[in-house]
Amino acid sequence: MDHTNGAMRPVAAGADSGTGCAGGAGRDCDAGSCDAFGRPQWLDDARFYEIYPQSFADSNGDGIGDIPGIIAHLDYVRSLGCNALWINPCYDSPFKDAGYDVRDYKKVAPRYGTNEDLVDLFRAAHERGMHVLLDLVPGHTSEEHEWFRASCQAEPAERFAGGENVSERYIWTDCWISGGDGLPFIGGEAERDGTYVLNFFKCQPALNYGFAHPNTAWQKPALGPDALATCEALLDVMRFWLEAGADGFRVDMADSLVKHDEDGKPYTIRTWQWIFAHIRPQFPQAVFVSEWGRPAESMAAGFDMDFYLDWRWGGYPNGYNLLLRNTDTPLEREGDASYFHADGGASIRPFLDEYLPRLAEAEHAGGCFDLITCNHDTLRTAQRLTSRELKLAYATLFTLPGAPFLYYGDEIGMRYRPLPTKEGGYVRTGSRTPMQWDRTANLGFSSAAAQELYLPVDPAEDAPTVAEQSADPTSLLNWVRTVLNVRAGCSALRARAALHVIAAPEHGRLFAFERVDAASGERVLVAVNPGVGEEDFALPGSCGVIGDVLVSLGEYHVASGAVTMGAQSVAIWQLR
Repeated sequence: MDHTNGAMRPVAAGADSGTGCAGGAGRDCDAGSCDAFGRPQWLDDARFYEIYPQSFADSNGDGIGDIPGIIAHLDYVRSLGCNALWINPCYDSPFKDAGYDVRDYKKVAPRYGTNEDLVDLFRAAHERGMHVLLDLVPGHTSEEHEWFRASCQAEPAERFAGGENVSERYIWTDCWISGGDGLPFIGGEAERDGTYVLNFFKCQPALNYGFAHPNTAWQKPALGPDALATCEALLDVMRFWLEAGADGFRVDMADSLVKHDEDGKPYTIRTWQWIFAHIRPQFPQAVFVSEWGRPAESMAAGFDMDFYLDWRWGGYPNGYNLLLRNTDTPLEREGDASYFHADGGASIRPFLDEYLPRLAEAEHAGGCFDLITCNHDTLRTAQRLTSRELKLAYATLFTLPGAPFLYYGDEIGMRYRPLPTKEGGYVRTGSRTPMQWDRTANLGFSSAAAQELYLPVDPAEDAPTVAEQSADPTSLLNWVRTVLNVRAGCSALRARAALHVIAAPEHGRLFAFERVDAASGERVLVAVNPGVGEEDFALPGSCGVIGDVLVSLGEYHVASGAVTMGAQSVAIWQLR
């Protein structure tokens, strides 16, 4: 069969119904079910949307996004084909690190609303068949947290907060001139005779989960009484929000709890195992996603999912970076060797060499290794990659194993903007700008005066908006809707369906793979060619017969057991 139409095959927006895959319609898992690994089954069909709350939607005109604004746009998120949210920290904070400096874990920051508003969000999401993950920051708090203020007191008898002794809740040395044993530390700012260890900024004192190998009196042992008291405090926070209706947590810097841990993080792993042993029996449907990047470790720790983070240390890219950001100048298109860059010339093989072993580690533990389009810490890609290139990238990311994570605004190709730092964002600030809804004031984000906005909106005349792209059937937005809803209808595209690489030439641009759901027998073939020339591959006999195309972009030709993919093309077929 020939296919030469560059337009997309449409799918009803927001439908988890049949899009061509057998048996895929609306098959949400039973709310009380877990798989053989004890992991919640709802995760297998999850498609996440990350929301940076201060920049998504402002409901009260103060220039800052808020929780009621998120609630008002849940149907939009659902229309994308996403059925789960990850919300960046929305807790009370002085916002010296955009909310990752928590002042009160159990209180919603007033600028976002109230605890009742967050509970309303949980309820509204659940009514739509959606789940909500909050962002948990376990490694440190704000210096304004009541625990830290109490621990600063000179007299041990005064180091109580909420009726609890918090003298060792943070890592304090035993002398005002003592260093941090190689760790960053602050002295001279508290009455207590000691210095305290930091995690990141000066405002973020590290919580005390102990040391792998204590070598001074002030270093407490991992899993010792003081470290476990910190774990108990974290469990209390988890229970508070899970009881309120949250469906789990994305855990910030999950691999950094125990200080001076060894390669492989054995003591941090054991700490998380202790925490999960106490929280999972009470909340078996809660999901925990780690910011770790090494699934062999994070899965051993007990997490359900891990992210394929964007790493590029000293110019050396990891697999994810090879796909989307293989350049030392990420604001410039020239010189980008990313796989999805049409002129980059890269093969998919270096990505697979890095990705497949990590995927196998996650699968061995029954967990997921997740791909992201971008996130709040990473420069967006739309300033370098064209809409066509992004369509091919998203089709691939959304059909590989794991639960996909779509960062707000990536669905319309929002661009990174070099901006002055805001709330500790530094270079990350330009990926956190307001969502672009329509052509009304402030691109529909807020009714506030422009100078009162959390961050300025994109001033460009061609700034993409949801309204304009919704009306354009060939837009990036409608492509995202199409592909995610194809995924929603196919059991073979669920998170833990098997992956078999069909074609990945070392000196070519082509990538073809099969996804197989062992339970239903459903199989799907995906082929992408991001290059500027035509390429082909042979179908192995094990693939069977290519059936209906579920979605396609660009030209392709199937004949005599071979598939030819035109330049910058992608197709997803059902296999029989």
